[in-house]
Amino acid sequence: MIRLAASDIDGTLLQNGAREISEAVFEQILRLKKQGILFVAASGRQYKSLRQLFAPVADDILYLCENGAIVYQDGLVLVKFPMPRADAVALIELIQGTDDCEVLISGANTSYLMPKHEDYLNHIRYFVGNHVTMIESVEDIREEIIKVSAYCRSGAAAYDKPMGDPWRDRFHAALAGEKWLDFTLADKGKGMKALLQALKLTPEEVIAFGDNFNDLPMLEMAGTAYIIEGSPLDRAGSRMRRTKTVEDVLRLL
Repeated sequence: MIRLAASDIDGTLLQNGAREISEAVFEQILRLKKQGILFVAASGRQYKSLRQLFAPVADDILYLCENGAIVYQDGLVLVKFPMPRADAVALIELIQGTDDCEVLISGANTSYLMPKHEDYLNHIRYFVGNHVTMIESVEDIREEIIKVSAYCRSGAAAYDKPMGDPWRDRFHAALAGEKWLDFTLADKGKGMKALLQALKLTPEEVIAFGDNFNDLPMLEMAGTAYIIEGSPLDRAGSRMRRTKTVEDVLRLL
């Protein structure tokens, strides 16, 4: 029996450049809650951005944020996986020193930026909707770092191996979109495991949806998993179930 429905956001719930969750999804979330099925927004986005995105049902859902690096239940941090500071700083310096890339450093509730170009700042602040803190150097960050991301203007796939491979013995590194390469100590699977332990649920009671490689740890641990048709995971030949939209499956629960 399904007790938890977890969905990635960008490329999964939001497709083809969409910026707002449809009213139909909000209706399904509330209907499922009445049936005893909780909804989890599982994303690389920060908590503030996700609450804004899900505003009509913000207090009715759970949040697996920053690719599983921090999980919220009832507005409180359930679990957090901070990165070792020295390694995070070295990674930040590598990304910042790469001409084609911008760095995004995630704390619990803000994105720390040292933008090289104003359009990147505007993208994070206005399109993604993150709370942003401008810094001059990493030393200005006084809290634990939970995620480091590279925004690669020419496409993240080209940087997956040369930038990601040297760090994979210390961090989970995964493509999180066309231009994003994310580094965390956790992943969506680890975050989901912590959430299930808190809720006393089993993986067999989970249905999960995703489109990209950063979703795989969550999808692989779920009892039922769907990928979006035409997504990077679909094109890579995944054998998981496919759906055009998350709504098509939710309405059948």
